[in-house]
Amino acid sequence: MVNLEKIVSLCKRRGFIYPGSEIYGGLSSTYDYGPLGVELKNNIKKIWWKYFVQDREDIVGLDGGILLNPKVWQASGHVEKFKDSLVECKKCHKRFRPDKLKDASKCPECKGELTQEREFNGMFETVIGPVEKEGVTTYLRPETAQTIFAAYKNILDSSNVKIPFGIGQIGKAFRNEITTNSFIFRTIEFELMEIEYFISPDSDWKKIFKEWLEYMYGYMDLIGLNKKRMHDREIPDKERAHYSKRTIDLEYEFPFGQDELWAIAYRTDYDLSNHQKVSGQSLEYFDDQTKKKYIPHVIEPTFGVDRTILAILSEAYQEEKLENGESRTVLKLHPSVAPYQIAVFPLLRNKPELVKKAKDIFNNLKKDFVCEFDDHGNIGKRYRRQDEIGTPYCITVDFDSLKNNDVTVRDRDTMEQERIKVDELVDYLKDKLK
Repeated sequence: MVNLEKIVSLCKRRGFIYPGSEIYGGLSSTYDYGPLGVELKNNIKKIWWKYFVQDREDIVGLDGGILLNPKVWQASGHVEKFKDSLVECKKCHKRFRPDKLKDASKCPECKGELTQEREFNGMFETVIGPVEKEGVTTYLRPETAQTIFAAYKNILDSSNVKIPFGIGQIGKAFRNEITTNSFIFRTIEFELMEIEYFISPDSDWKKIFKEWLEYMYGYMDLIGLNKKRMHDREIPDKERAHYSKRTIDLEYEFPFGQDELWAIAYRTDYDLSNHQKVSGQSLEYFDDQTKKKYIPHVIEPTFGVDRTILAILSEAYQEEKLENGESRTVLKLHPSVAPYQIAVFPLLRNKPELVKKAKDIFNNLKKDFVCEFDDHGNIGKRYRRQDEIGTPYCITVDFDSLKNNDVTVRDRDTMEQERIKVDELVDYLKDKLK
């Protein structure tokens, strides 16, 4: 497995991910997604949305707010229970989760003495209102699930959904994490892709749980992750969240070790029952077939966007020795997630006739593909850059193109080149990229 530092270096050098606020010395565990990173991230989210929401008749979507009435977090148990046990170094004053320390008595940073464990609230507080003392204290949401539960009644009343059905959402969450040096694996601001799937309390939840777990694995194929590097970890009673009756963490083999990538949980009726009690609003579902009312139970598949990006980069990053003795770094990204599917080059940038021909081809191809026009540096440097950013195919317009109306198409993974007629390019590339 590749060294994580090499991935971090490539991400900054090529415009995938930068340290946040870097001109001011940064802010711990915050990152910005650059021009290529945002394309990669958007592709991952679009594929997730189509697979989990648009392609299923039993799922609808939601884009809920980050700020909620503070009673939501009281009802959900987060105000009381969303806390971590931490120790603090008496010398450098950094805080750590004791369960993540190899030596529970010494600071891993400076070897100073650690304090006894104490609880630390993982939610960020904020005040709504012009005067802090008179304003409403609430929280940046530490998970996206409660936004769905708070909107559940409105969705039920305004649409034709019938149980079993789910609500899917992609959105930001915030946790005052005690972070480690694992790049974007654990950050204080992160994005989740999540479903709350509502079922009857009389249904076979174990069967539905298993079906969802299998369906989650199908997403791996769509974004190019190796199933052999994913491992199911059954979470024991003492480690599960307060709302969960069963949880499985889908752990991936990252460069720094095996850790949680996605998860699936059976939340029972914990959330809706508590929100009904605290809000005073009925959240019961009337079943037309059985003529009974009940509080639905919930199965929750959840996916970290940033962790998925890190897994994809870890999977795709390769260093290869070439036959000529040189080496190259290449991101063998699945075409569905690659920031650019195709790059178009003129062989020489100072030849107007080549540039014009290349531009015409680029403008035609971008109707069907995500393309980049690249005329910086010599052709070898362009190939190396496109290899590093994961572009599956490069098209070069040369002097023969002007005579024969064909181009050279280079495959990223094999580096093999093929002459293709310009009129056949769209069909050729569609077949290669499907």
